[in-house]
Amino acid sequence: MCGRFVLETPLKATAESVNAQLAKNLVTVPNYNICPSENINVVVSSLGHRKLGKMRWGFIPHWYKSITDGPLLFNARAETLAEKPAFRDASRKRRCLIPADGFYEWQKLEGSNSRPVYVKRSDRQQMIFAGIWQYWRSRENRIPTCTILTVPASEQISEIHHRMPLLLEPREWALWLGEEGDVGIAQLMKTPKHIKLDILNISNKIKSTIAPKGSQYH
Repeated sequence: MCGRFVLETPLKATAESVNAQLAKNLVTVPNYNICPSENINVVVSSLGHRKLGKMRWGFIPHWYKSITDGPLLFNARAETLAEKPAFRDASRKRRCLIPADGFYEWQKLEGSNSRPVYVKRSDRQQMIFAGIWQYWRSRENRIPTCTILTVPASEQISEIHHRMPLLLEPREWALWLGEEGDVGIAQLMKTPKHIKLDILNISNKIKSTIAPKGSQYH
């Protein structure tokens, strides 16, 4: 799964890498402890034009009467996406890219204990998570919301957790955003076995203002 992540790449550099226009009032970076229900930066495409904008992390189905009317849907399983009423329409019409520089996972230890690890790409490139989004509307508000897709963990991650975010490579972005139609989308929703990751043991004291540092996981 993915319940916390890091964003430290400058906004302009992120926009340039994904070929997107910067919206106003984006979430400031760096932030080393982004949590569900917070606003995050997300890339969407309309008529082939990409924009990097702000959304609430935590997908809100249209039938929720309030933003707290049900569970916080910050992750969605890629394998069952098209079957779930909450996600079905968005999976076809509203797919997005969610930039990150790494994510946290907690490895279970003996008893009820766990320890955090930090996961990032070995090539130091930004991670791009696959996501879906939609507006949630009330009488007073229209809130853009999104969720991060997850897939079965790669061999590297499986020692720590059985799920991981769906990571997309640059050649896959256009198809995921719907700029090249929908044929082949299912082929993207698989465990990213070809992306090498670094896994670091880190301190339990995770803070939004302090970059994660630690020793190589083994």
